[in-house]
Amino acid sequence: MENEKHVSKAVISRLPRYYRTLRQLAVEGVGRISSKDLAAQMDLTASQIRQDLSCFGGFGQQGYGYSVDKLIVELERILGVAASQRAILLGVGNLGRALLRNFDFSFCGVRPVAAFDTDETVIGCDFRGIPVHALRELERLCELERPDIAVLCVPSDATRPIAERLVRAGIRGIWNFSNESLREDLIGVPVENVHFSDSLMKLCYRIKDTDPFEFGE
Repeated sequence: MENEKHVSKAVISRLPRYYRTLRQLAVEGVGRISSKDLAAQMDLTASQIRQDLSCFGGFGQQGYGYSVDKLIVELERILGVAASQRAILLGVGNLGRALLRNFDFSFCGVRPVAAFDTDETVIGCDFRGIPVHALRELERLCELERPDIAVLCVPSDATRPIAERLVRAGIRGIWNFSNESLREDLIGVPVENVHFSDSLMKLCYRIKDTDPFEFGE
């Protein structure tokens, strides 16, 4: 939809929360929900929810609310979750292994097809059906598998060179867990830089002036 090209980053950042919340409501057997009740679930206002969703069309009915199942389908379309994106992971160290073993990529509509490393002790291993290849095989496997997304769990000094190599190999987006942030304008594809420390520091900020007994009652 043409309107989707002009949606603000703030609205886009809330869409995964809507999707997560609605998926949980569906599991609980909720068939429809009002903007007011959905707002209460997400600590937002009903007006905010209506404004956010109106960026993508009219999904609710006055006096009825939103069909949970239909809204899930629409959000899957908007987020690209229904497209079944193919992914590769680079860097099978502790973090890379944890993601391969424990993260539910399928919830996001993503299917890992291969992993890569330079460590001979992990090359040839298999994590939940995902084989680990030598990094030198990257271009050949990208041509064969045609992955859309690359997950980077590599050292900082390797981040930019590998990212550029991935883009040349046809990767369309990068989920970056390295300590080196990537700039989309320099790399040329969408990038999500993930820094666990940012989230932890935000929590530290929120509790720094809090009475330790405030929430104990």
